[in-house]
Amino acid sequence: MSSDAQTYPSVVSIRNLHKSFGSNHVLRGFHLDVAAGENVAVMGKSGSGKSVLIKCIIGLEPIDEGQLIVLGKDVPKLSVRELDALRADVGFQFQGSALYDSMTVRENLEFPLRRHLEKIKGYRTEDLVKEALENVGLLNAIDLLPSELSGGMKKRIALARTIIMRPKLILYDEPTSGLDPITAREISRLIVDIQKQYQAASVVITHDLACARITGNRLVILADGNNYAEGKYEEVERMTDPVVHSFFT
Repeated sequence: MSSDAQTYPSVVSIRNLHKSFGSNHVLRGFHLDVAAGENVAVMGKSGSGKSVLIKCIIGLEPIDEGQLIVLGKDVPKLSVRELDALRADVGFQFQGSALYDSMTVRENLEFPLRRHLEKIKGYRTEDLVKEALENVGLLNAIDLLPSELSGGMKKRIALARTIIMRPKLILYDEPTSGLDPITAREISRLIVDIQKQYQAASVVITHDLACARITGNRLVILADGNNYAEGKYEEVERMTDPVVHSFFT
């Protein structure tokens, strides 16, 4: 379970990606490359297809057309077994944390480990759980139930569960949603700490300007179903295009 960054031309390579739901054409030729160890923040208005994009990346939504290569694998061509193996190398942090209410924090973190026992050979489950909790600053919460956690604590536990398999790619779906500004900044900085410690590439879906600025090595604006604009946060912020400018006003 080495945390060393892997060498791929791109950890994620997307070309001409199309995805529709009936007559609703959500993604219209979207393109994106994510390099090893890079955090890319993706911003878009509600209904623009941000969450659909990362669900396509992990194979939760089938694409209609285009090329989608993740960790060197052609996602649309993978079998169910191959897709499951790919997901073991991809961490997915759901918008609502998605913790199991009936399980303690310890049990929530043990769950993905038990599904992929072949990946943790030579490691004690207890050690991996404690390491993940220490990395998010919540080891003392190990035996609490989700109902006993604050919103910020739930986000941190969800992050711990996301990193416990030491993924090569992490997908964050609105990681600061529903949090107060101070806690949101703490979670954003924690995402940067995780990037540095695990050398994992990340796609951060967010509507939060502060989160995008803190976490993203690069910012992508998703508009009209496509990669409308991209660059460093400061570069995109200075663009005069009215569609881009609307995100910063």
